[in-house]
Amino acid sequence: MRISSDRLRGRELIDEPLRNKGTAFSDEERSALGLYGLLPPHVESLEDQVARAYEAFEAIESDVDRHIYLRSLQDTNEVLFYRLIVDHLAEMMPIIYTPTVGAACQQFSEIYRRPRGLFLPYPHRDRLEEMLRNYDTDDAVEAIVVTDGERILGLGDQGAGGMGIPIGKLSLYVACGGIHPRNTLPIVLDVGTNNAERLKDPYYIGWRHERVVGDDYVAFVDAFVDAVKTVWPNVLLQFEDFAFQHATPLLGRYRDRLCMFNDDVQGTASVALGTLFSAVTAAGSAIKDQTVAILGGGSAGCGIAEQIVAAMVEEGLDEREARDRIYVVDRAGLLHDQMSGLSAFQQKLAQPKSRLDGWKSTGPDGGYSMLDVAREGKPSVLIGVSGQPGLFTEEILREMASHTDRPIIFPLSNPTSRMEAAPADVLAWTEGRALVATGSPIEPVSYDGRSFPIAQCNNTYIFPAVGLGVVAARAARVTDEMMRAAARALGQSAPASRDPSAALLPPLAEIRSVTRDLAFAVGRMAQRQGHAPESSEEELRRRIDECFWEPAYS
Repeated sequence: MRISSDRLRGRELIDEPLRNKGTAFSDEERSALGLYGLLPPHVESLEDQVARAYEAFEAIESDVDRHIYLRSLQDTNEVLFYRLIVDHLAEMMPIIYTPTVGAACQQFSEIYRRPRGLFLPYPHRDRLEEMLRNYDTDDAVEAIVVTDGERILGLGDQGAGGMGIPIGKLSLYVACGGIHPRNTLPIVLDVGTNNAERLKDPYYIGWRHERVVGDDYVAFVDAFVDAVKTVWPNVLLQFEDFAFQHATPLLGRYRDRLCMFNDDVQGTASVALGTLFSAVTAAGSAIKDQTVAILGGGSAGCGIAEQIVAAMVEEGLDEREARDRIYVVDRAGLLHDQMSGLSAFQQKLAQPKSRLDGWKSTGPDGGYSMLDVAREGKPSVLIGVSGQPGLFTEEILREMASHTDRPIIFPLSNPTSRMEAAPADVLAWTEGRALVATGSPIEPVSYDGRSFPIAQCNNTYIFPAVGLGVVAARAARVTDEMMRAAARALGQSAPASRDPSAALLPPLAEIRSVTRDLAFAVGRMAQRQGHAPESSEEELRRRIDECFWEPAYS
């Protein structure tokens, strides 16, 4: 058990990031807490410190070095770190998370400075509860983000270096969602790595072993979930960047056992759906009238597809009609029911082969390519979550634009180097008619004398709001309906819902106010479904405001 932070003095107090004020300790505090001589004599305000920290940030040229600087600031003075982030959110978000966090994960062992969160290695699998209790504090843990490091963004297996993802995600829970940093916990399940570069790295800090697989892997994750339920039974547990073959099965395995969700499956789907709600409004249409092609048949792509199906059903289609409007294309081509080797969640989205008998096929082994789908299926919406750059070709996009007035095109793969198409090309190949959103931040694009804002379809719009809604409403579960409620609220908050030429999503600088509205939608849905105690709308909004932490010195 840690020493209570209320009893910290002197060097111990300065070394505690959440209590350290640095040069902002007043003369009275310095006298009472044994700080004289440990700090320079001038007393600064938080605003003074932010200005100095921002000047130092601006002087750094490399984005990775900027990431390292911010992580160091987080490890020494968390209030100052979060005040700086909140005051410069749009500028800082790409540095603390996508896309810079990918490179930081690749270099995690080299840039590692100070412990943060928990590393739970497979060889210590009989000590999981003990390791969780080693983190025990005077404060309750309300939100955990956990990864096993196997599918970090579009970069693959990074092993223990994947810890950069939970740290970054929880920083956004705080900065965008108002969750108090003392109530967050990043965790990596270190089950080894199959990344030869990591295993050969003399500085690699993880367990140097090939990945644990099969029943042994599932048993380890089972033991972890059981330990979490024992130590923090009411915590929100977010799974992040688990590989395709694990993400959806683990979600199905645990979603009814505790309050958990998988952000790659559900968060990505929810923000994509919210952006699609905004886009179809701007196009003067509705979700139920769209035909959707999704490039990438993994957990993210299939998660997006299922949420779109559910939204179409809510707008009046029956389920078969909705599924007939969804085309999912993976490495082997368009998913159909005569393909072998499909996972259970892919099978639900496979097109009946009989519907495709009149189609021309140009894919390998008689399969149907993305171009075939564009020609024969005539989609009005194209979403990319393939992790492979350049797959939205000029031929595909021109074909799509030939049969729809306002094609909706979302190349969502992260980081920027993995996008299926550059937004400038998308607009050029569609004569400026496309409604575009990307997964990474992109500057506005000029085409034909006009400037087109490019929305960043970032999960940050969703998961902090889900966290805030769950904590404020005291929800016991996270459901797909709660995710869709967040998506609809996001679509309604977008500038494009009022002006078809405006951005498809609110500016990131406004995300903290948007988060409150989404959290309210999540909390109300949890109450309607019986997963949270009943309250009035006014009471729920009051709880959301009470739970929303502002970075300021006490």
